[in-house]
Amino acid sequence: MKRSEINRALREMEAICLREHCYLPPFCHFTPEDWNAATHAYDEVRDCMLGWDVTDYGLGDFSRVGMALITIRNGNRAMADKYPKVYAEKLLFLKEGQYSPNHFHWYKTEDIINRGGGNVLIRVYNAKPDETIDCERDVTVHTDGRVFTVPAGTQIRLTPGESIHIPQYLYHDFRVEAGTGDVLLGEVSQCNDDNADNRFNPPVGRFPTIEEDEAPYRLLCNEYPKARD
Repeated sequence: MKRSEINRALREMEAICLREHCYLPPFCHFTPEDWNAATHAYDEVRDCMLGWDVTDYGLGDFSRVGMALITIRNGNRAMADKYPKVYAEKLLFLKEGQYSPNHFHWYKTEDIINRGGGNVLIRVYNAKPDETIDCERDVTVHTDGRVFTVPAGTQIRLTPGESIHIPQYLYHDFRVEAGTGDVLLGEVSQCNDDNADNRFNPPVGRFPTIEEDEAPYRLLCNEYPKARD
């Protein structure tokens, strides 16, 4: 991805957060210069990969396949003595026309909540024991206290305020319902590890290779410099 694409996505996500009255913690407003001066007081942000995240899944077509995210809070299972939180919270920004590819998580379960904007369509499949997609077995769905069963591959529509529970090994993808507008999503989950807990099918990348065509507006969660003190 070009840095200019990333910068534009971050500014657009800031704008929809403001529009939907979803206010961000102070570290989300840090400039690259702020991070160069940040002390060990912000090691939790660094070690738990809090903050901004933009991905094109390594496909180089962000306007069609991609998403911007913010991890607001998180633990770290590899450093549980230092960061004992067993939960995480994210915001996800999906523009109309964008797609987030099919995947499941081995470890975390999560709720995806439509926080505002248009409608999001989440397609669901069970995973087979060999981790391939089960295109035949019905899927049990949990949405806002309601339990029901749908055929494999059904898209669950979430309007603003609605949510879906995603258990481990449940394949899911994201797409905005055409004509409804950009969507701000929330995610509440167990500890998040985007380096090791995403099983994409078909396989794609997770973090982009960046072409530096302009200066960064914000640093992404995997770009923080080490503290100098």
